[in-house]
Amino acid sequence: MLVYPSSIDLSNRTLRYLTRQLVVRRREIGTRWRRLPAGCQARLALAHLRRGDTYTQLAAGFGIGVATVYRYIREAVEVLSALAPTLEQAMNTARRKAFVILDGTLLPMDRIAADRPYYSGKHKRHGMNVQVLTDPFGRIIWVSPALPGATHDLTATRAHGLVEALDEAGLECWADRAYQGAGRHIRVPIRGRKLKRWQRRHNTTHAQIRCVGEQAMAALKNWRLLRKIRCSTNRITDLVRAVLALHLVASA
Repeated sequence: MLVYPSSIDLSNRTLRYLTRQLVVRRREIGTRWRRLPAGCQARLALAHLRRGDTYTQLAAGFGIGVATVYRYIREAVEVLSALAPTLEQAMNTARRKAFVILDGTLLPMDRIAADRPYYSGKHKRHGMNVQVLTDPFGRIIWVSPALPGATHDLTATRAHGLVEALDEAGLECWADRAYQGAGRHIRVPIRGRKLKRWQRRHNTTHAQIRCVGEQAMAALKNWRLLRKIRCSTNRITDLVRAVLALHLVASA
């Protein structure tokens, strides 16, 4: 296999952050020797998460085995996943905002036709449903655990306890029509075909506010691994949380 130098569009601060966390992890478990130092392990994990490089490509580039790459990445993902904000922490952050924006997205994945729970009729493809909460400027506050793609956005929101959390916090939340009936704190567009002029203006203003949340979706999918997930469905929640932890550091 040919090997060539490449780059990752992340700052050195992100690399240093992950390196520090991996050094702490190695001290906790009492690691004496590794094939790669913590800094190289951090670069390896970032190349996988940000660029979507495969285990085989990383093994060739770093001069280690595929199994070692798998262990290194899994360890980094576990460390980062534990650092991502919980729903309770996200609500504490959201209380300092004027309002929040809620939207759902589908993370595509490779499944077969028999895997019906993972097939989204809306997007016409297999994937995992995640809910994203952002502030008025489109900055991500929280990303939910991943559910099968067939799960409706409203069902997913209730399953994660987000509706109750927003009610308890007294937060105004802007969302699309998929969240109709979620509760008085979740504001959705007015439905209907023959709307009055003021209703159309309301929906236009609502869309202008809510479209900021689309920027967060685009920022999340800048991490190429999330554009087409090829791992076990049991690991996707940890992957999403790991990406969130890194994204918050990179955008701070």
